[in-house]
Amino acid sequence: MIKQTVDNPRRNKKAATAEKGIALLMVLWVLTILMVLVLSFSFMTRTDTYATLSFMEGTERKLLAEAGIERGILELFYRSANKNQAITLEGREVWRIDGRSYKDQMGEGEYSVRITDDSGKIGVNAITDGNSDILRNLLKNLGVQEEEANTIVDSILDWKDADDLHHLNGAEDEYYMSLPTPYKAKNANFDTLEELLLIKGMTSEILYGNNEKKGIIDLLTVYSRTSKININVNAAPKEVLMAIPGITPEIADSIISFREHDEIKNVGDVGIPPESVPFITFGDSNTYTIDSAGIKGNSKTGFGVRATVMIEGNNNYKYLYYKSPA
Repeated sequence: MIKQTVDNPRRNKKAATAEKGIALLMVLWVLTILMVLVLSFSFMTRTDTYATLSFMEGTERKLLAEAGIERGILELFYRSANKNQAITLEGREVWRIDGRSYKDQMGEGEYSVRITDDSGKIGVNAITDGNSDILRNLLKNLGVQEEEANTIVDSILDWKDADDLHHLNGAEDEYYMSLPTPYKAKNANFDTLEELLLIKGMTSEILYGNNEKKGIIDLLTVYSRTSKININVNAAPKEVLMAIPGITPEIADSIISFREHDEIKNVGDVGIPPESVPFITFGDSNTYTIDSAGIKGNSKTGFGVRATVMIEGNNNYKYLYYKSPA
């Protein structure tokens, strides 16, 4: 007996509807996946574009800062050749070496340059028991508590000397070897100012400063030409001047005011007291710290470079220190 199968129109209609629903879902899934891929690609492209622009602007700021360093070196040579000229033409003035800022435009960017004669700073390697009050005064004038200042100064003296006997508030190997990351006292002079962070009592805030106060790194040097403290009053910042025994805030202001229009040549020019005389000098050195910042467009932040250079004879110079970014 043969059975004949007859199609059910209602069942066929349901099957066709189901197939259309599945097809629609597949289309929607495909569209969703494509949208995700497009958005991901767009996001990646946008991120890469911003990263490229940021890198380009950062490179431009760095090059501007490096141009400022080169300009500073050029101005030092110009100063050496022209600082004693009786007549100076407008626009051809020599740059001051007391840390004041000079700016110049380059295309859509600019650089800001400050030159400081290292003879206007306190030589950390020249600190001794006899003159340590100068560094102690500097720390206290910058807001460091007396107990902390005593610890830092005594620890600096212990770090440099060759023996294992520590000053009253200082530290030697016994203290440093007890730290979580132990090390020994150097028993030699400082090679860089960043080395001060190894000293007992020293903190990053004291060394580098913050938004409210200056750090001591801008007021010290490891490149003193002499083994005793001789501070050039024609280049020293006010904080350094006030650290010298006998220099009051009023005398410091008088020194800064006088050197705005003339160079101080002797103690009588500004009434420097006798107790200050052993610690001061008047002439330039041949070692300078140049701080340069490159700024692009309307940016509020710049790329900083710091270099310490020694000016040698025959228009030669050499880098003693170079930090980028600074």
